[in-house]
Amino acid sequence: MKRTILWSLISVCIIIFVTGCNQQTHADERVILRFAYASNAQPVKDAMAKFGELVEEKTNGQVSVKYFPDGQIGGERELIELTQTGAIDITKVSGSALESFSNNYSIFGIPYLFDNIDHFFRVMDNEEIMQPIYQSTKDLGFVGLTYYNSGQRSFYLTDGPVQTPEDIKGKKIRVMESETAIQMIELLGGTAVPLGSDEVYTSLQQGIIDGAENNEFALVTAGHGDVASYYSYDEHTRVPDIVVMNNDTLKQLSEDQRQAVQEAAKESTEYEKEVWKEAVEAEKKEAVEEYGVKFNEDVNKKAFLEKVQPIHEKFKQDDELGDLYNKIQDERNNREE
Repeated sequence: MKRTILWSLISVCIIIFVTGCNQQTHADERVILRFAYASNAQPVKDAMAKFGELVEEKTNGQVSVKYFPDGQIGGERELIELTQTGAIDITKVSGSALESFSNNYSIFGIPYLFDNIDHFFRVMDNEEIMQPIYQSTKDLGFVGLTYYNSGQRSFYLTDGPVQTPEDIKGKKIRVMESETAIQMIELLGGTAVPLGSDEVYTSLQQGIIDGAENNEFALVTAGHGDVASYYSYDEHTRVPDIVVMNNDTLKQLSEDQRQAVQEAAKESTEYEKEVWKEAVEAEKKEAVEEYGVKFNEDVNKKAFLEKVQPIHEKFKQDDELGDLYNKIQDERNNREE
């Protein structure tokens, strides 16, 4: 109750502040879009900055983007709610954070949903698949604009590498607040511990958890390599980051401005694809040099896939999501010649 009241007060304060900014810019016939986000890997930050540059360029300065970075006004859940109410206009969050707003986003939590990064991009760039997902929150006040690659998620432990599901058995593993992620750990024989990202380092350090799962940027950017120095490439999930925008704000833009925002979003995605791979390699190099992290690619992925088949069966048979699941699987074979 106290938390809800606190965030309501924060929302009011933000609305008062930014309304003042918009009134000031109205006379100049300019629009300022308020874009808030939590902590992120550098290539994602660069992509969000590129989005703002492109919006201003494509609208000849009529529309600009004002950023509230690095969790200044809340974590991902709070930022979604603030976008929903219109206190801010745009945010970027993990697809997993959107599960409680639209069941469609839970599809991305399925372990081994994608064969590889190429399969992931074919799905995410497919308008027929993604537009219904982006629009699934329209009645809640916001819609998806585009996605960013947030890499593959793998296990990293404090006491050794992961090669088979047996190495997860009996371990306490931090996961995001996702029912699918929790079920995955349970099927592998471990104990899932849902925690906020800001709690992971201390929990690893104090032995509250034995490991976690994330992309490589958790090792240096979040400092987890200091307390969990065994990173194993089981590559169980690829959960996209999603850029969402308040629907009323989007509708209030002129047709040309709306098109410019949508084009800028898509182009920022292409930019992020280019910078991600190089940034990952730099992160790995720093993780080895600074923390002595050991990267392990000797992982029996087939054994992991077999263990999590009940999750696949659950989605296949789901009345609401079965068709979406099948469309994603069909993209396995739709390779460009």
